Amino acid sequence: MIGANKLRDGAGSAARTVIIVASCVFVLVPLAFMLGSSLMPAMDIMRMPYRWIPETWKPANYLRALAGNDGSWMYLRNILNSVIVSTTIAASTVLLSSLVGYGLAKFRFKGRDAVFMAIMGTMMIPFETVMIPLYLIVVKAGMQNTYAGLIVPFLMNAFGVFIMRQYLITFPDEMLDAARIDGCSEPRIFWDIVFRNSGPAAATLAVLSFRQQWDNLLWPLLVAQEEKMKTIPAYIVKFTAEKHADEGAMMAVAVIASLPVFIMFFSLSKYFLGGSAVYQAGKE
Repeated sequence: MIGANKLRDGAGSAARTVIIVASCVFVLVPLAFMLGSSLMPAMDIMRMPYRWIPETWKPANYLRALAGNDGSWMYLRNILNSVIVSTTIAASTVLLSSLVGYGLAKFRFKGRDAVFMAIMGTMMIPFETVMIPLYLIVVKAGMQNTYAGLIVPFLMNAFGVFIMRQYLITFPDEMLDAARIDGCSEPRIFWDIVFRNSGPAAATLAVLSFRQQWDNLLWPLLVAQEEKMKTIPAYIVKFTAEKHADEGAMMAVAVIASLPVFIMFFSLSKYFLGGSAVYQAGKE
């Protein structure tokens, strides 16, 4: 009996190891292909069998990626646009969602649950159904081809409210009551006690919001008609659609576009993973 249990445990451990290794390969192989191809001439990328280590190194692909096929160096401006838009939206989402989540988690008022359910209900509405009315509002407000037009519609979202509320439900009420007894105002309680101790959830939400807006293609295509106001996804679509763009430069464009997301994730990975655990605990 003991031998059978050990055999089952060994088989289960081996199966988990195989699944983990297969998952890592599934994720890392495309990244390795992208990085290696970004340093190859176009003809080497299409050669079979594929060589993972370039025979001929071509770092000039990165210069061409930044300069563009027309030599305008517009990619640098598009990178700046994406950084401004994604960072601003991530910061506003964290702050505003924390405020709303705190109110819904720690204040009792009539209709609180109805308000929360109404906010959650907006998550069921596809963006495509409100995209055209939202675009018309932006045009009427004169925000087309501006940072305001790219940022304002996404300053906060229901998913952020959900994450922060679920996290703050578990926040000790005793700390808040003690602060009120000491004479702290509600804004100070929120900023000095609640928000400063919500790092894991806030970091998780910041990473998710930043990545979502960094990859956002549809809305910038509608709002940003001028080349100087386009973001990275729009530049990638334009660059890859041009007939004289080679595959090595395309891969270099993709590598450059991926770097800020990787940098932000790994710089906040400690809080990101911790926030995931807290988020799951909050759901329960």
